Amino acid sequence: MALRNVRIYGDPVLREKAKPIQAFDDSLRTLVADLYETMALYNGVGLAANQVGVAQRVFVVDVPHEDGTHDRFAVVNPVLTERKGKQKDEEGCLSMPGIAEEVERALVLRLRGFDEHGQPIDRIVEGFLARAVQHETDHLDGVLFTDRLSPLKKQFLRRDLDALARGEVPHGYHPGEPGRSE
Repeated sequence: MALRNVRIYGDPVLREKAKPIQAFDDSLRTLVADLYETMALYNGVGLAANQVGVAQRVFVVDVPHEDGTHDRFAVVNPVLTERKGKQKDEEGCLSMPGIAEEVERALVLRLRGFDEHGQPIDRIVEGFLARAVQHETDHLDGVLFTDRLSPLKKQFLRRDLDALARGEVPHGYHPGEPGRSE
């Protein structure tokens, strides 16, 4: 396992549509292990492969629940269907440190794909887990959470986003900083 650098807003790989994974091999499992380790270092609840510069359709999530349990799994080639309901809550992103805004997402959806061993995944997810899954799947499509904001909110964030694109990370930000970022 190895830590990987999280790509920051402005890096072109974040806008790439990731390619489907064909081989469920050791290199995929190593990538998944690296995603988990990197996500943990940054205190994230999700991390997509293109956020570490790998344009392949895989992400990991580790969503805590109030009872102390976690939903922790990898998804390869995710497909989201059967979206129901709406939820609006604040989102952040490891690739956009210091930026958080309310985003509307489906409350419940069906998640299909595979784990890192090629075993099928087919489950209904809801609440914060559904939000994290949608956020990470967006990453694999080259979509950032700020793309889902109103034009006015985007304009309000323009200065901060431009600063990130220039490599100016918020003062005092460092890996491992507490926060709830996808």
